[in-house]
Amino acid sequence: MCGILGIVGRSEVGAALYDGLTVLQHRGQDAAGIATLDGARLHRHKGNGLAKDVFDAENMAQLRGRIGIAHCRYPTAGSEGAAEAQPFYVNSPYGIALGHNGNLINTDQLRRELYEQDRRHINTGSDSEVLLNIFAHELAAMDGARPNVEHVFAAIRRVHERCVGGYSVVAIVLGLGVVAFRDVHGIRPLVLGKRETAEGPEWAVASESVALDLLGFKRERDVRPGEGIVISADGELHAHACAEPKQHAPCIFEYVYFARPDSMIEDVSVYKARLRMGERLAAKIQRQRPQHDIEAVIPIPDTSRTAALALAQVLDLKYREGFVKNRYVGRTFIMPGQGERVKSVRRKLNAIELEFRNKVVLLVDDSIVRGTTSKQIIQMAREAGARKVYLASAAPPVRHPNVYGIDMPAAEELVAHGRSESEVEQYLGCDWLIYQELDDLVAAVADGNEALTHFDTSCFSGEYVTGLPDGYLAAIAAQRADGEKAKRRG
Repeated sequence: MCGILGIVGRSEVGAALYDGLTVLQHRGQDAAGIATLDGARLHRHKGNGLAKDVFDAENMAQLRGRIGIAHCRYPTAGSEGAAEAQPFYVNSPYGIALGHNGNLINTDQLRRELYEQDRRHINTGSDSEVLLNIFAHELAAMDGARPNVEHVFAAIRRVHERCVGGYSVVAIVLGLGVVAFRDVHGIRPLVLGKRETAEGPEWAVASESVALDLLGFKRERDVRPGEGIVISADGELHAHACAEPKQHAPCIFEYVYFARPDSMIEDVSVYKARLRMGERLAAKIQRQRPQHDIEAVIPIPDTSRTAALALAQVLDLKYREGFVKNRYVGRTFIMPGQGERVKSVRRKLNAIELEFRNKVVLLVDDSIVRGTTSKQIIQMAREAGARKVYLASAAPPVRHPNVYGIDMPAAEELVAHGRSESEVEQYLGCDWLIYQELDDLVAAVADGNEALTHFDTSCFSGEYVTGLPDGYLAAIAAQRADGEKAKRRG
């Protein structure tokens, strides 16, 4: 999962791009980069680490121009080193810098086509570089000394025809402006914003609306699945449907975990969706154990707080903060290796003993992926004196890998893969484990926008909206296994 941002302004945009990255930082802590266009010259700086570590006053001063894009990344399979930091750049045709959120599932085929047919060299293991070169090749095939809007839309159409997967893209095309587009199923999010100034309108596209809020842009709408957006240097916006309509299926895991609660995605408030998740989970508890003995509801911070609060209200239970989070430790789910995740949990959370001592507590988490964190947190609750420890997940069991840009582990490393819920309960060491029903999760999100009838729920259901090439899951399992990642890191 990554964060992307693009701005066409009336004044310098470097500082705004940096500020935007800071509120998209939750989408990726591994690398960050900014590219700006100053007249005919492209400036670019990127590197591994948080935005605050990658950029300083000296390199920010070099990022001149009123057009720019930014990217923050967490490491996905095959895209983990400094060379894979984005935006990527190619100088032909015209000069293109590109940032990408998502994952292509036909990358191997595209690599062969780029080498054998398009005569283009790919220098990294990143599918983002593949996507950039597909776009560049198709744009180069258009007949024109200068880029124009129609040629860009035609190139995007060819990208959609060739590339399969989930992706949102922002790019700078020199001599034109900012280009943005989204996969034909709308799996990965992308939102469009506008800001009026005395000199004329300014435009921004971002992974989440929270970046627009910070920068003073009004959220206009989500970029539509398969749509292409071109914002020219003079601030004129062009939009065109660059693909035939497909089943719209935004990623439901955005609402469960990745997105900030103050974001709007597909006209659905992430905050309200999580409230509804908590309400529906509470209803399931009432059905299964109407005579439960829960004394307090305690969230596992931060992303489960909203659901936990709603759950406690429905059940008329005390809501308590039982864990204090060290905010200077990154998100455990995105840690690069299992060993690092194990070490980070106790650095990240500390139990407040008074909230556990001699109590029956219900811990609420947004989801359970590997189970490593959950197992340790349950043990921490017991050590703090809890009489019984129950665990509720606002999401269903994660039994399958996500292939559209979330670097979930190999299926064998998912705690729910091949295990019944009672077996997961036993493995985690809790006294009772309760999962959200998939239908309830879908309804909790869809209640915010009646036009949403389908979602990418592949990590829960194993149903992949794009279909998968033969042997694909086995191949990514080999890439994503923690042991293989450790070997690649040396």
